[in-house]
Amino acid sequence: MCTDCGCALDTAAPAPPASPAPRTLHLELGQALLARNDSQAAGLRRRFAAAGLPVVNLLSSPGSGKTALLESLGRQELGRSRIGVIVGDLATDHDARRLQAAGLEAVQITTGQACHLEAAMVERALGGFDLAALDLLVIENVGNLVCPAAYDLGEGQRLVMLSVTEGEDKPLKYPASFASADVVVISKRDLADAVGFDRRQVLRHLERVAPGARIVETSARTGEGLEELLAVIGLPQAG
Repeated sequence: MCTDCGCALDTAAPAPPASPAPRTLHLELGQALLARNDSQAAGLRRRFAAAGLPVVNLLSSPGSGKTALLESLGRQELGRSRIGVIVGDLATDHDARRLQAAGLEAVQITTGQACHLEAAMVERALGGFDLAALDLLVIENVGNLVCPAAYDLGEGQRLVMLSVTEGEDKPLKYPASFASADVVVISKRDLADAVGFDRRQVLRHLERVAPGARIVETSARTGEGLEELLAVIGLPQAG
């Protein structure tokens, strides 16, 4: 994991009694980084608002289906809406190329060892878009349900995705991410029966951890829930 957000810090091991200073300095640095990020995110939010652009920050663990869902949205909205996607990955531009092939405008951010996107990264990536021409901007964050929850990217809404294949207790294991969600997307609904997905249990956990979040159930394969999701995130729909 990365070293700048604090996730590489071994909090399980006690600090050496004779030299606590390095741990204290690390926490102070993390707080300074978050404060700087929040300031940059506020600037981004003002910029998006001036452009009248809906912006969503999409968080999930690896393999939950973020890119597949965006591909389906792109194909569905081809010729109707212009959707831009900022894609965060540790390495490769594979996902950005997939999204471009689906008709989306995509810019890749490769973070190296950083396990989250930051507002400064998003600001630099905006040079690849004409914001005034977009109907929606999606920030596909690095696949991780820990560090990204702490970083504001100037988004108007935060979407946290949970696939039916990940286990019903995911919201309880990663409460900070789910509690920060405006919308929880349950993905891969077409696989629910095959994997024995307990929908009622997940909904109970979400009610406990994220009681204010809107829940949308989707399938990239069948198209289930895509129209509802687009409406929830504010993409203008054709009449």
